[in-house]
This record gives sequence, C-alpha cells and structure tokens, in this order.
Amino acid sequence: MTRDDTLSPINLKVAQDFEPLASQVITLLSERQAVNAVGARGVILDYLVRATLSPSWFDPIQVMHELRGYRLTLDSVIDLYIPQTAICLGELWVSSDIDFAAVTVGALRLQALLSEASVEIPHLHTIGDVEVLSALIVVPEGEQHFLGASVAAGQLRRLGCDASISFCEDVKEVTERVKFDQPNMVLFSCARIEPLKYVTRLVDKITSSTKTPPVLALGGPIRGNLKSIKEHTGVDLMTNSAKDVLGFCAKRQKALGGK
Repeated sequence: MTRDDTLSPINLKVAQDFEPLASQVITLLSERQAVNAVGARGVILDYLVRATLSPSWFDPIQVMHELRGYRLTLDSVIDLYIPQTAICLGELWVSSDIDFAAVTVGALRLQALLSEASVEIPHLHTIGDVEVLSALIVVPEGEQHFLGASVAAGQLRRLGCDASISFCEDVKEVTERVKFDQPNMVLFSCARIEPLKYVTRLVDKITSSTKTPPVLALGGPIRGNLKSIKEHTGVDLMTNSAKDVLGFCAKRQKALGGK
C-alpha cells in the first residue's frame, strides 16, 4: 500500500517552535477583544485614539465607516466610545505622553465625529398634546470642556427632549434664560472644583427667582466627595446619566400633577 505523504509524522521541532508564536497570537487576540470597566472594547478605543491623534487629515465620515465595521450601534459610538476616547486623551496628557495642543485637536475631532454620528440618529417626535420636556445644559464660566455637554444634549434629544446648551454665560445671563425659557431640567457640566462656586450661585438664583424651579443636576468628570458637593451646591442630584435626570424629572412632574 502506498503511503500518503500528507499524513507523514509531524516534525516535533517545527511544532515546538510554533508554540510560542501561537501563544503570542492568542494573547494578542485576547487583548484586542478585552473590554474595560464600562464595556468598551480595547481594539476600538485604540483605533479611535490613534485616529484622533493622527498627524494626517481626520475625516469623521471615514471614521464612522470604520466603526461600522466593528458592528457598533450609533448609541454605543456616541454614549460610550466617544466619551471613553476623550478620557484616554486626558490620561495621555496627564502622563505627559501628549501635549495640551494634541488634546485640544483630539477633542475637536471627537466633536466632529459626534456631529457626524448624531446626523444619523432619528430624533423622537411627540404626537398631539403630549408634553415635550425641555433641558438646558450649562457649561460654567472657566470650563474648557464642551464634548460632554454635547453628548448629554444628544442623549436627551434621542429620548424625546428639547435640549439646548449654554456655553460660559454668566450667572445673570443663565438666570434670565431660565426665567424666559422655563426648562424642566438644568444640567451643569463640571470637570473641576473651581466652577462649583458658579454653580452654587446659579442654583441659588434659579431657585429664588422661579416659582417652580426646574430639576437641577450636576455631572461631568468632577472628582471629590459627591455627597458633600451635592449638599454644598444645592442641586437635586449628581449623575452622568441623562436617563437618570429625565427619570427624576418625570417623577417630579407626576408628583406636581403634571402630564
């Protein structure tokens, strides 16, 4: 009987040499599929960080095309991957791996990506006499971050709310805006402790100048004793979830006898 050479004995040396390579490939694939604490996949975050820091031209349309290849929903791009990429840029700046100019350019690119992704999200529309809840998102004077406020506004709009943003207006301007527009919710976005004085003054002005004050919420990447910050500023709740604020507002509306 003839022998089939394809079934010849395995060369043990070749097999032994291949084992380390196979192990490296498995490890690499495992790392690329790994997810962080909030569920973001490492390979996608790596791509977005490299794209936002690339010295070449940044095309948000092309980046969205690449992200679709990972089978991401638009909600996950907007609510998870864009904010997580911004956090990565901040960490790289803190560790001195990139300078402030690179962070600024990266944030602007993420803002462009957010705008591109938001175009594809259909807004919820109300029918008939159903009340549309409104929200004002306030970025305090002295703050230099705008991406988080834009993400929150997009989240609220997709939940059926009318959302607008106040960028670096003084206390008087925001107070007048609240009295005129009468939003159901005012959300403050803070990244540092210093603007909390502004938030405290504004909360006091709003609550003392309106008969039925809106829900007042504080969020953003601010650090510290959250319970103490909530008590000091006088806000109703501290959260980074637009759904939490909307839910709190809906419960208050129901308690007050609203629709």
